[in-house]
Amino acid sequence: MARLCGFLEMKLATLKSDSRDGSLAVVNRDLTRAKTVPGIVPTLQDALDDWAGVEPQLLRVYRALNAGDCEAIPFDPCRAAAPLPRAYQWLDGSAYLSHVERVRKARGADLPKSLLDDPLMYQGASDVMLGPCDPVEVASESWGIDFEAEVGVITDDVEYGISIDKAAAHIKLVLLINDVSLRHLIPGELAKGFGFLHGKPASAFSPVAVTPDELGAAWQDSRLHLPLTVHWNGHLFGEANAGSDMQFNFARLIAHAAKSRKLTAGTIIGSGTVSNYDLTTGYSCIVEKRVVEIIETGAAATEFMRFGDRIRIEMQDRQGQSIFGAIEQEVRPCR
Repeated sequence: MARLCGFLEMKLATLKSDSRDGSLAVVNRDLTRAKTVPGIVPTLQDALDDWAGVEPQLLRVYRALNAGDCEAIPFDPCRAAAPLPRAYQWLDGSAYLSHVERVRKARGADLPKSLLDDPLMYQGASDVMLGPCDPVEVASESWGIDFEAEVGVITDDVEYGISIDKAAAHIKLVLLINDVSLRHLIPGELAKGFGFLHGKPASAFSPVAVTPDELGAAWQDSRLHLPLTVHWNGHLFGEANAGSDMQFNFARLIAHAAKSRKLTAGTIIGSGTVSNYDLTTGYSCIVEKRVVEIIETGAAATEFMRFGDRIRIEMQDRQGQSIFGAIEQEVRPCR
């Protein structure tokens, strides 16, 4: 894969430890070896708080790992926490209007013209973020358990009212997200006119977060131009391209979020469910398939997730190498 100028490629993970914030680790390109870096910085949040100071040191470790020139441990994705196990802020957009348009059409509503220029975004709970292998724990199957495969970015400090042109420079890391949704709880919450709470439990994140340069030519115009592959219970469910139909790129989403406030280093911004107008690419969430069924036949046939179901979300580069590692979770009843 072609590399962008600057050569600031890097992959970072947070390994589970006795600390709630885990231990920052640098991971090699093929996701087989890792090295913790307590002598440089203990956690990813600490690194983001002083990114300009620690990035060159972390980059040296990354290069040594890839060259086999330093001691390392095997990298086990199931030992990884979310890159930020708790985040100062989690904001999720809805940048794919094919998804929004289908959901609205299924209930007989048109897409408002305002959504072509004004992104949808909600603020989610971020005190607990799930690791890539952590189970999705839900009290009842009747709540309509759904996955949402997304791309996300992590920022450093962003100034109040930043322009779109300047916002792109604040994207420090890119990662994958499973934004779990409880579909049968959401309508009642939205009807109150005050947003999500119970319908949006803890989200899960890929084993590693990567710098934009690590994505090479696939990262253009603050969009990631690669298919996002979703398997549900071992069956391919979707492989929508994350760059093809993204109405608002991440620079635009950052500028939208910072319209009336600063963003703190460690802010995570999600793309919303990845979706394409081309239905042959499949789906990144169950509800979108259900609304297409409603549009085409008058009734939804696909059920939501059950206890014991498994979801796998992953993205590969053009050589077939996993970029972020896989989110691979099982749905379980709450303990």
